[in-house]
Amino acid sequence: MTDRAFVPIRIAVLTVSDTRTTADDKSGNTLVARIEDAGHLVADRMILPDERAQIADQLRKWCADDAVDVVISTGGTGLTGRDVTVEAHRDVYEKEIDAFGTVFTIVSMQKIGTSAVQSRATGGVANGTYLFALPGSPGACKDAWDEILVKQLDYRHMPCNFVEIMPRLDEHQRRK
Repeated sequence: MTDRAFVPIRIAVLTVSDTRTTADDKSGNTLVARIEDAGHLVADRMILPDERAQIADQLRKWCADDAVDVVISTGGTGLTGRDVTVEAHRDVYEKEIDAFGTVFTIVSMQKIGTSAVQSRATGGVANGTYLFALPGSPGACKDAWDEILVKQLDYRHMPCNFVEIMPRLDEHQRRK
């Protein structure tokens, strides 16, 4: 860490599930608790079914909302027929953060061994907003937050972090 001041960011949490409710959304609760413990703000929270168009529409709404800097979804990243979160995210991305999935796999390998190969966690950027799709288990959410996101979403983290380049994410859309 450096002597930089902490910069709280606004994070929306999306749980993708055909069966979860707010009463039993352990993964969403895990993310909300960690976001708040880190000093960030939960800008919005929602549960949606595994429907690609519906997920992509909500991601686009949040990307258009100046009150949301980051979207983290949980669920729907596996290999079954109903797992469409990754496809919905990619429908929205302008740029994919390829290394996010790779680093998540490395972190997961240390915890669950070769079962990590079944995750399709992904990250990207759209309209100046970061988007991350995590698996639907609380353990995977803990691993992604504790090992990757808590650091990359902290302006004080060196040598670099996602927060410091946020003002430049949409520079291609500005007039010269």
